[in-house]
Amino acid sequence: MSFGVINPGGRDPEQGFPQGAGSPEAPGHAPVNYHAYAACLRSGFYRDVRRLPTAPGTALVLLRNKLGPAQAAIRWARERGWKIWIALKEVGAHQIANFLDDPKRIEQFRALCTESDGALASTPDAMALYASFGAPRVAFVPTPYPVDSPAWNFSTLANQREGIWIGTREFDVASRNHAAALILAAQMGVRVSVLVPDARSRHRVAALGNFHIVQGPLPYAAYLREMSRHRVVFQLDRSRVPGQVAGDALLARVPCVGGDGAIEHIAFPSTNGWGRTSGELADLLRTVLADDAFANTISETAQKNAQDQLSFAAVSQELSRLWS
Repeated sequence: MSFGVINPGGRDPEQGFPQGAGSPEAPGHAPVNYHAYAACLRSGFYRDVRRLPTAPGTALVLLRNKLGPAQAAIRWARERGWKIWIALKEVGAHQIANFLDDPKRIEQFRALCTESDGALASTPDAMALYASFGAPRVAFVPTPYPVDSPAWNFSTLANQREGIWIGTREFDVASRNHAAALILAAQMGVRVSVLVPDARSRHRVAALGNFHIVQGPLPYAAYLREMSRHRVVFQLDRSRVPGQVAGDALLARVPCVGGDGAIEHIAFPSTNGWGRTSGELADLLRTVLADDAFANTISETAQKNAQDQLSFAAVSQELSRLWS
């Protein structure tokens, strides 16, 4: 089955994934987010639609705020016999609201939905959006994580794990509740680590309290190694995103508390932020920190859920069934 993910007008370099997830130390984008759809099918992630394989199959075209490049790419692929599925590149609640804040873009989006063969939703919320704009088929398929690849097991011995890792790192997105997560975590009486990508973020973190600051950005493998040294990943994100924080926690083999992303909902049903208040999440955080058996159960359940629904094997099977 020929397949390719097209990101017209995007900045990510083109990249093939002939080895699937490959090595965490390999150059290029890690096999996560939309790159993961390409990686789990051992295909490619392209900026230029003309780089698609010669034999036509199914192309997943990512939609950005500027839809012109996507329209042109779809026309080119259609003329050569490709089936077209579409997906918004950014599907957080705040990102969808921004995308729909333009009448012309709304009309372009409606046309792309109705003319497509279907829409791939990386969050449950996006399903209703695509259906209401006329997509003939809509499927929720969460972004996969290579939990079934031994090379991507970043687990650390339990006696070498300590404290809380704050999963989010965006002060400028209100729904991430990044500052609130830091303040709540500081009340737990353990070391709280946070990645800061720039000087402005460092000053903000320092103003909030005494935290262990990890200077970023980091290569993805190094980031996962840092995360794996912690007892728990914590967040108060309310953005309804695909859920990379929880996906990272799965690869680090660390329990995740909080967050209302799709991966959080699937992998961490007992500790995610769906329908839980900040106070309830604080209680769960305390329990994970104090109770080894509870923490181990959360991690073991998460890995089982991920193997069944989020692994490369599971998602590649679902995509093959969907597009066969």
